[in-house]
Amino acid sequence: MTYIIIVLIAYLLGSFCASIPLSKRVYGGDVREKGSGNAGATNMARVYGMKAGIATFMLDAVKTAAAMLIGAAIGGEAGKALAGAACIVGHCWPVYFSFRGGKGVSVGAALGLMTGLPVFAAIIAVFFAVSLSTHKVSLGSICAAAALPISAWLANVDAPMLSMCVFSALLVIFMHRSNIRRLISGTEGDFHAKK
Repeated sequence: MTYIIIVLIAYLLGSFCASIPLSKRVYGGDVREKGSGNAGATNMARVYGMKAGIATFMLDAVKTAAAMLIGAAIGGEAGKALAGAACIVGHCWPVYFSFRGGKGVSVGAALGLMTGLPVFAAIIAVFFAVSLSTHKVSLGSICAAAALPISAWLANVDAPMLSMCVFSALLVIFMHRSNIRRLISGTEGDFHAKK
């Protein structure tokens, strides 16, 4: 029963995709109807500018940290890991927004931070190295996701957190499946934030 409560709380927290109310209330439009159609920080930056993207990233990171701290308080390390997994599922398929959410990148970064600073540093380094060298944030996100469980394993994190990292990485990569097809075909566009 404890774990069911953790999953429910974390999923509902994860379902709060910051970009959607932010785009509607501050910018007067639904970000899911613009740019790439994704409700994430990257599309917010693309459509409304870097400030909007950073605000979205920070809010999504805060909800993830909150979910995992609650999970840890209720169910220890296993509860923390379970909360992280449920939060990223909620972010990708939010109950409040017709199950149309983001791709889990902001949440994945926060999961890395909650796993440990070395893990977070590794995935952020991979993200920026790939994104800046290729001008493709999608590729940077995919590579950072792949680096999450690898860096967690190298950091010797415990089994529940490592399992959560593996699950989250696979989910983020799955959510980028259309980007992967475009990367393979050479049609994936470069990232440009709105000035």
